[in-house]
Amino acid sequence: MNTQISSDKSTIFSEKKSLNCAGKLINFETPVIMGVLNITPDSFYDGGKNNSAKAYLQHTALMLQEGAAIIDIGAASTRPGAKIINADEELENLLPALKNIRKEFPEAIISIDTYHSKVAEIVVDNGADIINDISGGAFDADMFAAIGKLKVPYVLMHTQGTPETMQKSPVYDNVLKEVIFYFSEKINTLRSLGVNDIIIDPGFGFGKTVEHNYKLLSGLSLFKMFELPILAGVSRKSMINKVLNCKPEDALNGTTVLNTIALMKGASILRVHDVKEAMEVVKLVRHLGV
Repeated sequence: MNTQISSDKSTIFSEKKSLNCAGKLINFETPVIMGVLNITPDSFYDGGKNNSAKAYLQHTALMLQEGAAIIDIGAASTRPGAKIINADEELENLLPALKNIRKEFPEAIISIDTYHSKVAEIVVDNGADIINDISGGAFDADMFAAIGKLKVPYVLMHTQGTPETMQKSPVYDNVLKEVIFYFSEKINTLRSLGVNDIIIDPGFGFGKTVEHNYKLLSGLSLFKMFELPILAGVSRKSMINKVLNCKPEDALNGTTVLNTIALMKGASILRVHDVKEAMEVVKLVRHLGV
């Protein structure tokens, strides 16, 4: 794994492109891979595959072996059309898995995909290192304040609407300008609450048409103005499937192409279902000197 990790607990994200995860420092001089671990029955691609402890532990082990720097655990589906679930329901599935994974892989960096501040507080107390919030604080007014108190890295994603409604005719006057303005406002708010470790995610597929998604990908380098790590999550999504007329199961090649473009546009983190192939993209793009 190319990620450099140290135990300097005083270091936070800086212009050196690093991120402090409970004292473990991720260096983004080389882009890193975030492996997706969905423990939901209804995720758009891998729903139901990792519901048992044996399955999710095996899959976590495989992703770490293949080079994932971060494991992103999700217990609430955010696919288009999915309904928001309450915090207690999410925790019922999430907490046992988190505890088992943390016990089995004590050195792993674990991200939790949640939009509930209550969940964020509980999972950090139980060993989570990063909070990945698809709503950018929009679904829970207490989320930003909670992150400020927890002092953990926060993935700030852009979305329009909720998973249940977000793909019902999303509209923008200028998607790039609006998402940049969104980040500018949200980052200022987070910093006023003492949040220093922020990752930005344009939210491909969340309240965007295919055209919106490709405009964001084409302009991804503009987000470097924030001097924060950029996360690109395009893995097997409809922006690939609708163009190639394929199912998510057949979208690995398309995912690889878009991951390559994302890296060349400045992405620091690729969030993927297929770690081995994404690691190969990173290694090849590095030889371009991008």
